[in-house]
Amino acid sequence: MDPLIPSTMPPDRVKTVGDNTPLGRAAQPVELAPPYVMLATKEVGYITGATVPVTGARPFP
Repeated sequence: MDPLIPSTMPPDRVKTVGDNTPLGRAAQPVELAPPYVMLATKEVGYITGATVPVTGARPFP
């Protein structure tokens, strides 16, 4: 999927972004920030080589 850049999409396409996710909507920035913040803290220094799937309830292989 291409990154969401609303200014480059037709308005009808922007309205439906995220409709195909199990949650039925696109993520909001506040929902995506916690994993980034967690990985940026020194408290998780023992976590290495991990994948943190932020998938909107879509199963991750």
